[in-house]
Amino acid sequence: MKGRVYIRTFGCQMNVKDSERILGLLEDDGHVRADGPEDADLILINTCSVREKPENKLLGALGRFKSYQDRDPNVMLGVCGCVAQRMGEELIEQAPYVDLVVGTQQIHRIAGLFKRAKSGEKIVATDWLDRQDQDLFHVPQTPSQNKVTAFVSIMQGCDNYCAYCIVPYVRGPELSRNADAVLDEVQKLADSGAKEVTLLGQNVNAYHDRGLSFPDLLARTADVPGIERVRFTTSHPKDLSDRLIEVMACGPKIMEHIHLPVQAGSDRVLSRMKRKYSRQDYLELADKLRQAMPGIGITADLIVGFPGETEEDFQQTLDLLERVRYDETFSFRYSIRPETAAAEFSGQVEEQEKYERLYRLQSLQARITEEKNEEQVGMLHEVLVEGPSKTHPERMSGRSRTNRLVHFPAGDALCGDIKTVRISRALKHSLYGDEIIEPIFENRIAEEEKCLHWK
Repeated sequence: MKGRVYIRTFGCQMNVKDSERILGLLEDDGHVRADGPEDADLILINTCSVREKPENKLLGALGRFKSYQDRDPNVMLGVCGCVAQRMGEELIEQAPYVDLVVGTQQIHRIAGLFKRAKSGEKIVATDWLDRQDQDLFHVPQTPSQNKVTAFVSIMQGCDNYCAYCIVPYVRGPELSRNADAVLDEVQKLADSGAKEVTLLGQNVNAYHDRGLSFPDLLARTADVPGIERVRFTTSHPKDLSDRLIEVMACGPKIMEHIHLPVQAGSDRVLSRMKRKYSRQDYLELADKLRQAMPGIGITADLIVGFPGETEEDFQQTLDLLERVRYDETFSFRYSIRPETAAAEFSGQVEEQEKYERLYRLQSLQARITEEKNEEQVGMLHEVLVEGPSKTHPERMSGRSRTNRLVHFPAGDALCGDIKTVRISRALKHSLYGDEIIEPIFENRIAEEEKCLHWK
């Protein structure tokens, strides 16, 4: 046994998946997972730099974890992910006690890099891979901890260069993974007990592999034996095709939920952001999705206080929320990101104004979310049982097809079961069910066989 590893993850689902890969790769090399930093020989922080706040969290975490190194000089500290990619050598200059800096495209080399660091070498690995290099997606032989749900990375990077976004600079250009490798990983996950997979990419619906489009891959993923549910994130509105909507609508194992970041409701702001679609384009997409799947759950990201955003622009964003009526939104104050175009824009909005606008937007969304949750009372939802509820310990919980969190009586429910729950009460961010009735999933498949021409 070579050592015990603890990893702390900040950021998106891609980072969560990367952390799983890091642990798996180190386990393949003979290491084991530590229960906490106090038990670890190697402490890793997997970082996010999409916004300023997660970057600041890194500095605080490094300070806390250094105390373990102070007590035992054999403890090693490493930083992975987006901040590691952006800062590189600068990170070790600021925190010389860091032993290992691994960028976003060097994760597959983590075991070898750790060996070198253990020999006393300061490691900074932030080189970019060739655009077609599939090593980026190398999956450990040891499967991640058995779970009912699992993430599968199918592409990385982004070619859009939105004015506010650092992703192209820390994740590189778009690189799609070989489809056969994706499907092989999905099958292995199904064999280990996964019932639901989520296909991941910074711009997931731009995926393509030797003529195979994202809708094609989505359909093939749903055909993998043992997989009952398929989700995907994150989508860019400019790449949301009619074909993708058709596959979603006709595929009984593809969930009726989409995360479709809009960022702003004003054409003027969208243009300055370089988002490549208009307000009307986005509204038409939302209408198409709801025409094809009337009960679909739609969530989005929004930024307030982008440089030059006026009160009138912000009012158009509020109006967009009222028109689309999202299930949930994830909203943030604009923060300057290094290297991005918007960092040099004039018209930077005062911080106090950003806070006020964010409060108004989140208050409006909270009302809409509660109203939409109230609409679910009395309705039936198919729920994949994920385990005991964290907030209602006497109950089980899981996600509906539309990605709503549902708490329901345990009964005979086991992790991985699909149960049909009648909703009895709406909570602020979840639903409460008091009755489990006979499954309707099989009936839904039979009713939708007429749609199977999408395969």
